[in-house]
Amino acid sequence: MTNETLRDVRFPYQDASLSMEQRVEDLLARMDVADKAGMLFHTMVSFGDPAVGNPVFGLPSAVAMVRNRRMNHFNLLGAAPDGREFAAWHNTVQRIALESPLGIPITFSTDPRHTFSDNPFTSILSGPFSQWPETLGFAAIGSPERLERFADIARQEYLAVGLRVALHPQIDLATEPRWSRISGTFGEDADLTSRLVVGYIRGFQGESLGPESVATMVKHFPGGGPQKDGEDPHFEWGREQVYPGDARDYHLKPFIAAIGAGATQMMPYYGMPVGTDWEEVGFGFNKSVITDLLRDELGFQGIVCTDWGLLTDATVMGTAMPARAWGVEQLSRPERMLKALDAGIDQFGGELCTDVLLDLVAEGSVTEERLDVSVRRLLREKFALGLFDDPFVDEDHAEAVVGRADFVAEGLDAQSDSLTLLTNTEATLPLTRGIKVYAEGVHAEALADYATVVETPEEADAAILRIKAPYEGGKGGFSDLFHSGSLEWPAEELARMKTIAGTVPTVIDIYLDRPAVLGGLETVAAALLADYGASDAAVLRVLFGERSPQGSLPFDLPRSMEAVLASRSDVPFDTADPVFRFGHGLRY
Repeated sequence: MTNETLRDVRFPYQDASLSMEQRVEDLLARMDVADKAGMLFHTMVSFGDPAVGNPVFGLPSAVAMVRNRRMNHFNLLGAAPDGREFAAWHNTVQRIALESPLGIPITFSTDPRHTFSDNPFTSILSGPFSQWPETLGFAAIGSPERLERFADIARQEYLAVGLRVALHPQIDLATEPRWSRISGTFGEDADLTSRLVVGYIRGFQGESLGPESVATMVKHFPGGGPQKDGEDPHFEWGREQVYPGDARDYHLKPFIAAIGAGATQMMPYYGMPVGTDWEEVGFGFNKSVITDLLRDELGFQGIVCTDWGLLTDATVMGTAMPARAWGVEQLSRPERMLKALDAGIDQFGGELCTDVLLDLVAEGSVTEERLDVSVRRLLREKFALGLFDDPFVDEDHAEAVVGRADFVAEGLDAQSDSLTLLTNTEATLPLTRGIKVYAEGVHAEALADYATVVETPEEADAAILRIKAPYEGGKGGFSDLFHSGSLEWPAEELARMKTIAGTVPTVIDIYLDRPAVLGGLETVAAALLADYGASDAAVLRVLFGERSPQGSLPFDLPRSMEAVLASRSDVPFDTADPVFRFGHGLRY
């Protein structure tokens, strides 16, 4: 318990000695329809003054959403500079919620915060938290136990500041090499992903959901990997999901494992299946997928929350962001809401149109009993997490836990261990300390601890190039944050790197947020390394032999774009004659 003073127990739902079901039913009976409607919405809230909205994302203030719309599930944007300030902010907003007549505490959720990605639509910069590789890096390490350890540390850091739902893991399979969301997956192999997700959920939730748990919202059901041409369904041009190889069941395997491991929440994807016996509407509107498959066939009893923004057109970062109502664009917003509720969803992610739902109830289109089905699920999770018994966090504890030195050290070790050595001609690696190095993409101050930095390849004993997997720009606005299109570097850039490699023995480290077509770099580089989110410090430790690379490729690296274009988007390992296969990784 924290030192915060809780108000007296006045109602049975506040009595921790009663069963969860007794508490849920007592509270449900006391909620009016506006209270119930508010629970069905889960949108963003910004770190900062709770009385001030966020104009960039068009969000009202936390105070307005809690008091006027009766909302109590929020995905937190941004971060405090340290754990203490983060915890203090959490407690401030929690007090606002507890001032309401029923005192329903807030459940705060978050996108991933421990990695290197800074796309605000998919993850948050790590800020004060320990920093680790992307989940692809854990796939490269391949150890469910190591991943469970990470998840347990992330759980401790989240818990300390009041984040109680992880909007992850992302267990889509990277069967379409061009897809822009691959960095958040565990790669291409369903069996590896299925093993890893069990450790991930166990680390966050424990053996069962309780006051020390962070719930996991697994995504994106029924598997978002097979996107047509690798485009992303945040955008209209990427709305179609295709199964030319009829491999739907392959993509379901990790979700079956996640359900077995006790996942309590599930997020359907934006995508719209094309050419199957499923209705050709986005998965958040798709009764054949949510009710028939997820609920009835796979037995999932937890919360289903839509991906963000299925109902309402918005403007984000100054750019129009149409609702991701794929296949139901012609429907009005109330009609879209009705279709999603009929499909079986419990919450609308990224939406706050409680008024629309209240109008549907008032006109008789949605019954209060239908609201109760979802509200019961949502209340059970709040009670299981202990939020009604102790909604506050200890600011001293948060200061001590968030970014703890040993957590940071373990994160750095994981970054190093995930590095995947693709080639090492004539045992170029590890490099010798004190040599003269020409470097690109490496901070000179980090390299200075290992070598003498020189200005040109001609002066150097070796070159180190840290580069990123190639991609094409988006179609403007925030779509540019999503790396899509060709996996080949522009010819002039590839030639430039090859020239350096022809001048001096060159070590190339590639950040693989997607597979890359290497274009011959594997033959000209003295050593070729892959990373999945790693600091200069993590990489240099490996390059100079302080630590050995332990990673293995979590997907194939295709031979050419022609091979990618000829492959089937839903079928794993389907590009002809890849340069390096899944599982490849050399050791010192």
